[in-house]
Amino acid sequence: MQSPDDTPTLVAPERPLRIVEVGMGQLDVIKRLNRVIFGEERVINTFERADLMMLLASLGDEPVGFKIGYKESRETFYSAKGGVLAAYRRRGISRQLLYAMTERIRRKGYRILAYDTFPNMHPGMTVMGLEEGFRVTRADYNPTYKDFRLRFEKKI
Repeated sequence: MQSPDDTPTLVAPERPLRIVEVGMGQLDVIKRLNRVIFGEERVINTFERADLMMLLASLGDEPVGFKIGYKESRETFYSAKGGVLAAYRRRGISRQLLYAMTERIRRKGYRILAYDTFPNMHPGMTVMGLEEGFRVTRADYNPTYKDFRLRFEKKI
């Protein structure tokens, strides 16, 4: 990039994205992100789940997103919730969280990754799922959220 007087200007490099698996000690960070992203206190119904996995995405030292999942069956891992702060969307962070979760569960022996989404509330999750090769395996209406829900699954 050049300045108006033709002197090169330095552009600060983007802070690197870091995705780490965290334990219950970081639950307060996940809950804080959840409140900002979704405007609700409930993250998932219970954290007493087999193979609970919590991923935290950070740019530098700033947490910007998360993804939580757990064992649904012997073959299926369920991605229960995840999101990225609005200011950091459209940078591929959600997709990187998906890739990180997929790789970890593949190593654990799971064969299917599944998630539910509400396409009217979160259209990006529908688009990303279809782009990443997920198939819609169920569609129904959720009276709690008063919206249609789609179930996506992908063999990994």
